[in-house]
Amino acid sequence: MGEHRQRYNEEFKRQTVKFAQEQKQKKTMRDIAQELDIPLSCLHQWMTQYREFDNESLTSEERLRQLEQQLRDKDRQLKEKDQEIAATKEELAIVKKAVHIFSRPRP
Repeated sequence: MGEHRQRYNEEFKRQTVKFAQEQKQKKTMRDIAQELDIPLSCLHQWMTQYREFDNESLTSEERLRQLEQQLRDKDRQLKEKDQEIAATKEELAIVKKAVHIFSRPRP
């Protein structure tokens, strides 16, 4: 009739999440769930509930390279914006001088 649902204690859940976080670089969540013989949905739920970022492995080298590239791109964009602002300030100074010159009463 009804199927029996497996109950897991808190310690098992915490240890499972810790194990999953350590293995995440090497295995998929599906593989980890199959290896531990637990439903994938439970593993995802436990990850949300018990995840500790101290147990996460460091970012991969590829991700680190991507972040460094993004940082270089943002720095370049900021330099371009600074140059645009400097040019705009210079143009504004020229316009102010022109207004001052042309607003003088003529003799």
